[in-house]
Amino acid sequence: MELAAYLQEKREIIDQYLTEKLPSEKEAPALIHRSMRYSVLNGGKRLRPILTLMTAELLGKPYELVLPAAAGIELIHCFSLVHDDLPCMDNDDYRRGKLTNHKVFGEAVALLTGDALLVLGLEYIRQNAEVEGVSKESAVKAIQKTLEMLGTRKMLGGQIDDINWQLQKQSEAKIIDIYLKKTSALICAALEIGGLLAQANVGELSALHSFGEKIGLAFQITDDVLDFEKDKKSPDKPSYPATFGIKKSLAEIKRYCREAKESLSLFENKAKYFLELVDYVQYRKE
Repeated sequence: MELAAYLQEKREIIDQYLTEKLPSEKEAPALIHRSMRYSVLNGGKRLRPILTLMTAELLGKPYELVLPAAAGIELIHCFSLVHDDLPCMDNDDYRRGKLTNHKVFGEAVALLTGDALLVLGLEYIRQNAEVEGVSKESAVKAIQKTLEMLGTRKMLGGQIDDINWQLQKQSEAKIIDIYLKKTSALICAALEIGGLLAQANVGELSALHSFGEKIGLAFQITDDVLDFEKDKKSPDKPSYPATFGIKKSLAEIKRYCREAKESLSLFENKAKYFLELVDYVQYRKE
């Protein structure tokens, strides 16, 4: 199967699961449930949950083994986007071609929607403990990994540094640190949670973590290059190309993609789709 068809198949699996499992718009309190569905069921790439499913299959397990956790990872990603878009953060009006949550439902509802998505995401990951073939120990470790990823040393800390960007000494090391916290941390968690639930060994978990860091950095710098090429103005938040230029950015993307591939060497030829995904990240145009 070609990579595009494989990703589409997994995206449809995630979308169907979320469509069926999210609270109905008719269930009270209907307003927040409608708001949650608006921000989740809006055509995202589903990259992070797909990586969780891919990891299970890489380790010889069926994707169904980790499906609840994969959905939970996507809800946590959506929570971060809803909060990022708020007027007190990035103050964005559009997300994926649609009005952002707070533009449709108001700032207070958007804030509570993000909170609700985070809580429900954690609950979905907890529910993975009930899936046949998943050990209770690995399920507990998956929750621990999620909480570690969310804290002040990872996602939350990255957001603090992001919103205070103009007040800091702007260096390459600082930009990379923010990218590792804001982007790579959740990608690493998606991979490692899939690995934990599928009984990966220590070496495999280490390789997945390294892959997640590198592909996360490549993904974020590529995102910033695409944004910078649309609007040449320097943004008020960390941007590798705005600070160091397109040429250096492209060189770094190439390097991180090469290192991402190298980190998968112990999986040998079983990592076909992962390797193809690296090429997709390196050369994507949208």
